[in-house]
Amino acid sequence: MKSLGVLLRKKDVFQKKTVLDEKTAFYVFREVIREEFGNQGAVKLIPDYFNKKTIFVKFTSSAWASELRLMSKEIIKKINEKLGSKLIEEIKFK
Repeated sequence: MKSLGVLLRKKDVFQKKTVLDEKTAFYVFREVIREEFGNQGAVKLIPDYFNKKTIFVKFTSSAWASELRLMSKEIIKKINEKLGSKLIEEIKFK
C-alpha cells in the first residue's frame, strides 16, 4: 500500500483533464479580438474551426491577418487567461 505522501507528490493524481469545445473557444477568441481590435476586428477575423489546441481563422484582408500574426502570442496568452488553463497553443490562418 502506498503512503498518502507518495500519492500527493504525484502531479496527475488530482488534476482534471479540461476539454474545450469549439463553441467556447470561438466565444473567448471573439471576446479577446474585440478587446484588442474593437468591433471591426471581430467582424474581419472569423474563427473557422478548432482542432487540437489550434484555432483556425479566416480573414477578410491580408492586413488583418498580419495584425493577428504579429499579436498572436499575446492573443493566445489572453485567451488562455480567460479560460484559466493553457488550452490554446496556436492560431493558424486560412
